[in-house]
Amino acid sequence: MRDIENYLQKTPAIKKIVEQVKNEGNQLVTGISSSSRNLLTSIIYRNTEHPIVVWAPNLLIASQIYDDLTQISEDIPVFLFPVEESLAVELAFSSPEFRSQRVEAMHFLATGQKGIVIVPSAGFKKLLSPVSIWKDHNLTFKEGETVTFETLPDKLVAMGYNRESMVAAPGEFSIRGDIIDIYALNEEEPVRIEFFDNEIDRMRFFEPTTQRSFDEVVTEVLVLPAQDSVYPANLLSKRSDAISKMVKKASQSIKDEEVKERMQVHFNDLIEKLEVGEIPANPKMYTSLFYSEETTLLDYIPKDALIIVDEYGRTLESDRNQEVEAADWQASKQYDGLLLPKQKMMADVRHIMKKSHHPKVFYSLFQKGLGNIRFTDIHALQYRGIVQFFSQMDMVKIEMERWLRQGMTIFTIVADHERAEKVHQTFADFHIESVIKGNDSVTPEHVNIVVGAMANGFEMPMEKVVFVTEKELFNKAQKRQVRRQKISNAERIKSYSELSPGDYVVHVNHGIGKYTGMETIVVDGSHQDYISILYKDSAKLFIPVTQLHLVQKYVSSESKTPKVNKLGGTEWTKTKNKVASRVEDIAEDLIALYAQREAEEGYAFPPDTKEQIEFENQFPFTETEDQLRSAQEIKKDMEKSRPMDRLLVGDVGYGKTEVAMRAVFKAVSEGKQAAFLVPTTILAQQHYETLIQRFEEWPFEIGLMSRFRTKKQQEKTIEGLRKGSVDIVVGTHRILSKDVKFFDVGLLVVDEEQRFGVKHKEVLKQLKASVDVLTLTATPIPRTLHMSMLGVRDLSVIETPPANRYPVQTYVMEQNMGAVVDGIEREMARGGQTFYVYNRVETIERKADEIRILVPGARVGVAHGQMTEVQLENIMMDFVEGNFDVLVTTTIIETGVDIPNANTLFIENADFMGLSQLYQLRGRVGRTNRIAYAYMMYQPNKILSEVSEKRLKAVKDFTELGSGFKIAMRDLAIRGAGNLLGAQQHGFIDSVGFDLYSEMLREAVERKQGKGASRKLANVEIDLNIDAYIPATYISDERQKIDMYKRIQQTASENDYYEIMDDFVDRFGETPVEVNQLAQIGLLRHVSQEAEVEAIKRQGENVLVTLNESGSTRLQGAAIFEALSSIPLRAKVITRKEKLLVTLEIKKLATESWMDYLKVFLEACAIVEEKEDEK
Repeated sequence: MRDIENYLQKTPAIKKIVEQVKNEGNQLVTGISSSSRNLLTSIIYRNTEHPIVVWAPNLLIASQIYDDLTQISEDIPVFLFPVEESLAVELAFSSPEFRSQRVEAMHFLATGQKGIVIVPSAGFKKLLSPVSIWKDHNLTFKEGETVTFETLPDKLVAMGYNRESMVAAPGEFSIRGDIIDIYALNEEEPVRIEFFDNEIDRMRFFEPTTQRSFDEVVTEVLVLPAQDSVYPANLLSKRSDAISKMVKKASQSIKDEEVKERMQVHFNDLIEKLEVGEIPANPKMYTSLFYSEETTLLDYIPKDALIIVDEYGRTLESDRNQEVEAADWQASKQYDGLLLPKQKMMADVRHIMKKSHHPKVFYSLFQKGLGNIRFTDIHALQYRGIVQFFSQMDMVKIEMERWLRQGMTIFTIVADHERAEKVHQTFADFHIESVIKGNDSVTPEHVNIVVGAMANGFEMPMEKVVFVTEKELFNKAQKRQVRRQKISNAERIKSYSELSPGDYVVHVNHGIGKYTGMETIVVDGSHQDYISILYKDSAKLFIPVTQLHLVQKYVSSESKTPKVNKLGGTEWTKTKNKVASRVEDIAEDLIALYAQREAEEGYAFPPDTKEQIEFENQFPFTETEDQLRSAQEIKKDMEKSRPMDRLLVGDVGYGKTEVAMRAVFKAVSEGKQAAFLVPTTILAQQHYETLIQRFEEWPFEIGLMSRFRTKKQQEKTIEGLRKGSVDIVVGTHRILSKDVKFFDVGLLVVDEEQRFGVKHKEVLKQLKASVDVLTLTATPIPRTLHMSMLGVRDLSVIETPPANRYPVQTYVMEQNMGAVVDGIEREMARGGQTFYVYNRVETIERKADEIRILVPGARVGVAHGQMTEVQLENIMMDFVEGNFDVLVTTTIIETGVDIPNANTLFIENADFMGLSQLYQLRGRVGRTNRIAYAYMMYQPNKILSEVSEKRLKAVKDFTELGSGFKIAMRDLAIRGAGNLLGAQQHGFIDSVGFDLYSEMLREAVERKQGKGASRKLANVEIDLNIDAYIPATYISDERQKIDMYKRIQQTASENDYYEIMDDFVDRFGETPVEVNQLAQIGLLRHVSQEAEVEAIKRQGENVLVTLNESGSTRLQGAAIFEALSSIPLRAKVITRKEKLLVTLEIKKLATESWMDYLKVFLEACAIVEEKEDEK
């Protein structure tokens, strides 16, 4: 694209603009729009030494400019400062993506480097903290430097970081002793900083899921604030008097006594917090009170920067609307007593324009509506849009010949060199001469094919240039550049097995109880940690942490509250036995099914052909690792002679269809037929269109069977399938009807099998016996079940979202119709559609009317569960085809239907919905490379019930791309388990909890496969009478404590032991003696199991080792003395009740020494036993 820029800047008009920009004053450029403006911005940038700020009228246009500029000039540093137009939304609780983009843009401006920053008008109106204070809170840590460690936590809190016990998501920090972990918004990974007193000893990045640090040492790290304004507690407390006076003054002007009282209560509370140095809950509402001077982004822009103002007329217009809406919102907040009457919430655009003395260039299509701005120069350029050719090459030829006659130079812009060759060839086929632009210069008055990217084509008659993109030529979307994304989808890996006090747990031997916490108990002078579980009639059970593996968190479908068992009662044993017998039956069915599958004979497809590879390369996006792996696994299965039965699991929109189409291609290119079976008519239509598009260059006939086809069309397809002239058929269960016969079917793809009825499932079962079957599902299947199902059904999983997906920008806010109107209008302005979820059928029509009145231009449709299936499908089809702008719907939005054009979602009364429901609803939007918005709304001024409050808190958590995903996964996973094993399983899963059920099933399957014969490692009783526990002074957070205890308990090798010790030091600092001894006992336990020891007990100056029966038999006679010869301790060996009892004398030896000897002896026992076995 640089060649184009160089070519253009030589044309007289543009050359003049570039030269004049360097002067003071305002320039006006008229006549050009969209991509041509961004191209001009790029040219100006190349010819100036200073940074450029582009002022856009609103966030939508700002995002479009950002996208286009990053495509046109990949080498220019481009930043976006995204701010919502609606004040209510901007001040609501939101996910971190926009915040981190703003922080990066501000930091970039503050450094004064050369680059382009795009700011919507609302970005200039936003009130910020003073520049000096902001800069003071950009922290740089260097190895060996001295930092005041004591003040660091306060500083991080002022920067918007939350203090947690363990860092899991961007915007958190934690402190343990001399170690501080910070997950900065501007870094991919969190950083761990170790201090020695006040000096930085060393720094490393670490992996948030495992908390393990990487080996590379980091010498310098920059931590930017986690929000766009900083609120240092010491400065805020100084303002409390001034705010107090303002409140007093405001009180005198308020007539309504109730309002006055509400305001005084609210602000007195706020002032009290400030006085003790506490930051209030939503500080950005009070920026103007905290800082006496007004600061906006303008103050951050370097003095020598050039400001390019895009459509100032539209800026003034959107500013007026914004002011009106903000005034309404402010009035309602003042009535609630949350704001002062004359409190300033945003700056004035005209005032900012006046205050700015930067040189400016104004872009405007016409020279009107620009207020009373004086221009030193006006440059009138000409611009024409280009018609869409829709691949009609004869029209392209006529148009191009006309341009060339007028002496134009034509640039055809394509995505990559491969496309350049293809387009060049297509042009040649239609006798259009063209050159592919390599390193040589542009050929004037000719068709030049250039590799690059641009949003849309246009012609500039005066400059004699035309730009044509593939969008105009072939209506083809550009392959998008993958966006730089700092915030990885850092899932909060709070695995659902993590315990918090109050959770229900299942103890394998005692049943279901309530976990109440962990306590350290002193027994015979040594400390040990116990977890306590409350059973029926307040009976309390203390379990030593060495038996943690017997306890699991209770998880059931639909999060039911379980029945608590009685300690020592028989009821639990009965329940367990009942489930065990059920599990046996299922295990038998699974095994039988597996054997039957192994015995079947099917068709073995040959390895991939050249055509297959070509077909796969035509996919216009970059595949994810998971997609490639799944496609490989599926094709390998097809190459085997037994019929394939594979399940492909992946979230909606993760690219399962593409993987399935590759399998379909493999089948049809071998002369076989393929059938694509889907649960609904709309899905059939969508898949059909996708297939037609994807196979357009291949000679395969594709048919569709659904009620959207006429009887005649259906009969023709049935005939084609029978004769073999139709290669691929897509359809609903109509495909399974008796009158549909295939000529030679080789592959069946089933989408969401669990949504078909029993009758259809039976037909499928018969087909499966001989045909390769691939089943697609978006319902996740729990890991634990994967294991037991593995032999029975092959599984491929797609867990990573496609590359240029944005996380959905999510807001949790009070119901506000102003924000709804804004959201719908913005979505319509970018040609998109909106979902409005409203869950009351009786008043849903009224809601739709309300939206029609508020947004007069919007076409509003309604969908709910009381409609017939046909009505619903017709409405959805209309929505898919773009006949509505807004769909007001209950939560029945079709789970499988993909509507990439709908990217705004409003959920009214979100506090009444379950988490997994909210997660699934939010998954309806954000399916393309556009930013998607989700607004979870609740009724204003409503006192939320405790449950709702918890739920909204969880929604807020999951706004940060967090735990919600895991919770939803858990919920869905359990449902998925029920689907896999049959519905009647739910009751059994609920009665013992999901984890124990999975474990029982796995053991039953292994037993039946004959794998259960291996030696089961017994639990070794170890009592050494020494302090072996994790002191609260070392790890105070219970969750992390339990996690480390679990890991020590699972020690299965010396390597594990060293890894755990490294992790302790890495995460919590130097280990105390108690922890060293605890980890050593963990290792001893593992070695004892290998050596078939059942108990180790210390009595005074002796340690007694008891072997179990099998170990005693193998170590009879000389063998045990051979083992003892490896250590220098005196020993005594006797046999008691057919078990060997070895007494080791440890006298006054240091604990560390005799524990080492004990380990050496046990290892020797294990080696001798192995030797005995070999004899």
